[in-house]
Amino acid sequence: MEQIKKTVRAGRIGPGVTDQFYVDEDINIPEAKYDASRVVYSSGRIHVDEIRPAEHYARVTGRLAYQILYETEGGADQLSSLAGRLPFEEMVYMEEEPQDQLFARGATAEVSVTLINSRKMNLKASVELEIGSEGVSEEQITTDMEDESPLYKKFSEKEILELCGVQKDVYRIKEEIHLPAAKENIGSLLLGESALRKLDTRLEEGGLVLRGELQIFCLYESQNMKTEWVEQSVPFEGRLSCDGAEEEMYHCVYAALGEDSIEARLDEDGEVRIFGVEASLEVRCCVYREEKIRILEDLYAPGRRLIPEREETVLESLVMQNHSKCRLTEQLSLPEIREGTLQICHSSGFLQMEPAQMQGGEILAEGVLNVTFLYVRADDEQPFGIWQGMVPFSHSIECGGASDEMRCDIEGSLEQLSVSLLGSGEAEVKAALSFQVFLRRPEKVENILDVSEQPVDPKELENAPGIVGYIVKEGDTLWDLARRYNTTEDGIREVNDLKDGTLRAGERLLIFKANMGIL
Repeated sequence: MEQIKKTVRAGRIGPGVTDQFYVDEDINIPEAKYDASRVVYSSGRIHVDEIRPAEHYARVTGRLAYQILYETEGGADQLSSLAGRLPFEEMVYMEEEPQDQLFARGATAEVSVTLINSRKMNLKASVELEIGSEGVSEEQITTDMEDESPLYKKFSEKEILELCGVQKDVYRIKEEIHLPAAKENIGSLLLGESALRKLDTRLEEGGLVLRGELQIFCLYESQNMKTEWVEQSVPFEGRLSCDGAEEEMYHCVYAALGEDSIEARLDEDGEVRIFGVEASLEVRCCVYREEKIRILEDLYAPGRRLIPEREETVLESLVMQNHSKCRLTEQLSLPEIREGTLQICHSSGFLQMEPAQMQGGEILAEGVLNVTFLYVRADDEQPFGIWQGMVPFSHSIECGGASDEMRCDIEGSLEQLSVSLLGSGEAEVKAALSFQVFLRRPEKVENILDVSEQPVDPKELENAPGIVGYIVKEGDTLWDLARRYNTTEDGIREVNDLKDGTLRAGERLLIFKANMGIL
């Protein structure tokens, strides 16, 4: 007996874990820099270099890239800055020993800096990091069975989601920002930040197309010693190779900004009026194909005792791939900015999401938007101030039939953010949030691994009744009755004049053995 099998590649998801740890480091101000009198602003971005399994742990190594803006003791109108990278190593406990490839997603850092003295600062960063594990399993699914003797077979069709590949790559962005005419020439860059906005992806033959924006903020000291700033959205579009990708396939993308740099450059007239921006976008893409497969569920042969050996195999089917957006508006009462605040010059934020919940046919995306804004005030001694806080959000995404057994991958991102002053210590936060949802359902398959045959007593076959009168019970099918009484579905249907093959409880049937001449 020959088995016909199909290899199905399925994604194997291991248990994920969210870890929190701290990076704590004292930073000395270089001799070339002025003494510090007050820290104005600080930020940090996490770069994960490597994740290695170590028994029940994941060893994470990486860097915290930080920026610090501070006032000097030379006067309140003088600002200076520090930037650097702090290496870290963290051992993350995992209840189940990781077996597959580990990856990081959703790494965030909340940075606070305090002065120890005029030449030394202490930086503390609260880091949150999500670690997942993913592998590829190749399942051998029996689709048919062939034999020299006639076999009666039962098939089912399932539409399954097959993993075609997981690809990691880096897309490099190089852009320039030209100063508006009203801005003074660049003397020195004090603070430069970039943020990813409005990322959109699509598959094409052999590639992944990326389209989005970089939100760039540059605070600088002009050649006339004046503090200036510029903020622009810089669009980008490009392509990464993706082996085996086709336009009609499905995909999940996890992207994060990696290393970036911003530097002052000369324009065509020889004046320093350009900021050159270079950034790397770290992309992890999973590509899937939806395919119908025919699965052999059961088989028998009249006059033979065939014993199928089965094993439960779990595949996946696609429920929904959706892109959902919501708008968030929140008014904040901030007594600290009640008086003397002139304008907000820069705002930034990132999302921290709770695990997605599925209830009432909806997917609930909840979490907080961390907001930071830098503002200018009418204070000659301390002209800049900073506010940091959190704004909660909750967004429902419709999905008929969503249940807890389904696997939901949801990636939330911040597309737009603005903070405006309302007066009397009030500020308004407006944000546009985007959610990419990839919802899958487990498909359990009783896969036939092998078929053995046991000898049949000829006398048992001979003594079996040639005709059986049977009263249909709830749940009976033609296949079950044909298999039980050593006959065929067509035989039962013909003898009992069953037009559509549907059985009704209480119905009376005559069942003949398959070797009788009437069949």
